[in-house]
Amino acid sequence: MRDMPAKKKSTKNNSSPKRGIKYEDKSPGQPELVPIFNEIKKLMKPYIKGSIKERGDSKGQYGLVSEMEIEVNGKKKPEVYFVGALVQKGYVGFYFMPVYSEPELKKVLPQELLKCLKGKSCFYIKKKDPILLSQIKDALKLGYEDYKKKGWVK
Repeated sequence: MRDMPAKKKSTKNNSSPKRGIKYEDKSPGQPELVPIFNEIKKLMKPYIKGSIKERGDSKGQYGLVSEMEIEVNGKKKPEVYFVGALVQKGYVGFYFMPVYSEPELKKVLPQELLKCLKGKSCFYIKKKDPILLSQIKDALKLGYEDYKKKGWVK
């Protein structure tokens, strides 16, 4: 029987990507997505008040966090994520945590917006649709009121 050559080990690095990804360079379709990102960001800006602060305000990524200590399921957390927008490959991710923390909100969100929900809290926004943007604006108001009711924002 002949000796078989040893299998070559893969040199592929499976580690997670480095922080600081330039999201504006992530996709060739990017120029079409930047205006959508900017519109969503503009809708988020009015909620920078009280305990809600901006995070990650760089090209292609933006978020709002309530810098308040909260307790969820017996665990203390130093802050709670509210909402974010992130340019992804082929869509703008609108990360809306109130639908994760309060699933009942899904019952009052419009069907057009819910069709964009692709997970527990991420909406894939692929076009600059005035109706969809209006629904995002309304959702932000509902989410803020829910967080306020829970005592998660000041």
